[in-house]
Amino acid sequence: MHREKRGDLPPIGGVIFDMDGTLTRTNELIFASFNHVAEKYSGRRFSPPEIIALFGPPEEGALRRIVGDDRVGAAMDDLCVFYRDNHAAMAGLHDGIAESLAFLKGRGVTLAVFTGKGRRTTLITLEALGIAGYFDIVVTGSDVAAHKPDPEGIRKILLACALDPAGVLMVGDTIHDIRAARDAGVIPVAVLWDSYDHERVLQAAPDYVFHSVPAMTAWLRTGVRFVEVGPKRDGTYDRERT
Repeated sequence: MHREKRGDLPPIGGVIFDMDGTLTRTNELIFASFNHVAEKYSGRRFSPPEIIALFGPPEEGALRRIVGDDRVGAAMDDLCVFYRDNHAAMAGLHDGIAESLAFLKGRGVTLAVFTGKGRRTTLITLEALGIAGYFDIVVTGSDVAAHKPDPEGIRKILLACALDPAGVLMVGDTIHDIRAARDAGVIPVAVLWDSYDHERVLQAAPDYVFHSVPAMTAWLRTGVRFVEVGPKRDGTYDRERT
């Protein structure tokens, strides 16, 4: 289902996706990777809520609080090895996401990822799941000074891709995604098929809410107008509103 708050939706030229919990089933892998390192370096394990509370900055920031500055480099290397080695067994795309991305790509929509996780693990996941080629730009927690809910990452994408924020969707599963979208002037879309924070996400009053990938895909196919890509006189392509 979805909830409209802005009246008529303008033509959409760009869609920005969060990754973990939105595009991908990676939470189990994230928790296991973190605990693999925490147990090795500190002798203890952390519950999922404790791990979530440590994140905001990418993995290095969370690990630094456990292992200290001197060992964070080695700990991050260990985390990435575990993350890569266990990716196939513990992570995957949400059913229907590849079809949604293919549909949007076919409509000439600019596609982006804005995730709070670090660049190393982000690239492992995008490549392992075969979706890296869909995205025109990827902005991670390693690429910004101010992390979600700050809108810096969204603004980087808008600037790099020359996108009008009024015609951009930000699709994510946390309250930080909704707040960042609103502060950047783009349209906040909440997806709750893998969210660990349903109630706070709904309380943030996103413009649209979806509880399943098929529901979101159906809306994209039938309820959204897109900024079309058309040929210019010089043979290159540009966007024109339809």
